[in-house]
Amino acid sequence: MTSGERARYWQYPELPGVDLLHARYVRKVFARHTHETFVFAAVTEGVEAFHYRDDLVRTGPGQVALVNPDTPHTGHAGVPEGWTYRTIYPDAEIVRSIAADVLALRGSVGFTLPVVDDPAAARLVVGVHRAAEEGNALAADTMLRLVTARLLRGHGGLISPLPPRTAGGRNAARARAVLEDRMVAPPTLERLATDLGTSPFALLRAFRDAYGMPPHTWLTDARVRRARRLLDAGTPPAAAAAAVGFTDQSHLSRHFTRSVGVPPGAYQRARGTGGRAS
Repeated sequence: MTSGERARYWQYPELPGVDLLHARYVRKVFARHTHETFVFAAVTEGVEAFHYRDDLVRTGPGQVALVNPDTPHTGHAGVPEGWTYRTIYPDAEIVRSIAADVLALRGSVGFTLPVVDDPAAARLVVGVHRAAEEGNALAADTMLRLVTARLLRGHGGLISPLPPRTAGGRNAARARAVLEDRMVAPPTLERLATDLGTSPFALLRAFRDAYGMPPHTWLTDARVRRARRLLDAGTPPAAAAAAVGFTDQSHLSRHFTRSVGVPPGAYQRARGTGGRAS
């Protein structure tokens, strides 16, 4: 990692379904990627800039960046000195259960803005981290629920994703299913389009409209996400790389670090899953 940069990606056992990242980045650039979880990120120093869908937004101290599951975004320094932040990645089911309990919202919930000015929420995000670091399970769980409820009340609501109705949308969904099934040996864009009865550029446009990135970028992101699940299960990084279609461990490490923020080995050690049999 670049001199002056540091990152810890970990889990606190008393907060199941929640990942934590505490990092300082200066030259770090996150590739366009998605998460299966929500993202609550509180910057404590500096400024982070990131592309969220088609917009470039910035977040600094006193603000919280909010990213819904499966939403493409990037990340880089918004000022020369970089940024320091604490991030919570709560599983979607946790957020849904809090929404149902506190706001009587049942179904798919999400946030409407990528950045909100909410110093109290930012302090709660930091508080979850500090409580977890101190081993204070009651405080960590309490503040997680308080910050989620606060953000949902002020900036969230029900989200009803529409099924693809156009031929292009249906082709994009079918292409995604093929890529998920053939992750290790994916077809070319031309072969994929031919098998779906469309043209390469028509499929490319439809896929980008549906998923916010072209098929090859989506495939890299999907490989990283699947590799994370394998690493969580104790699979060694080299074996995980081969299982998802990367050429070798260094290939996995390069893309994993650009999406997650830490190399796969460090990720696995911090979560206590390294060394177990795959």
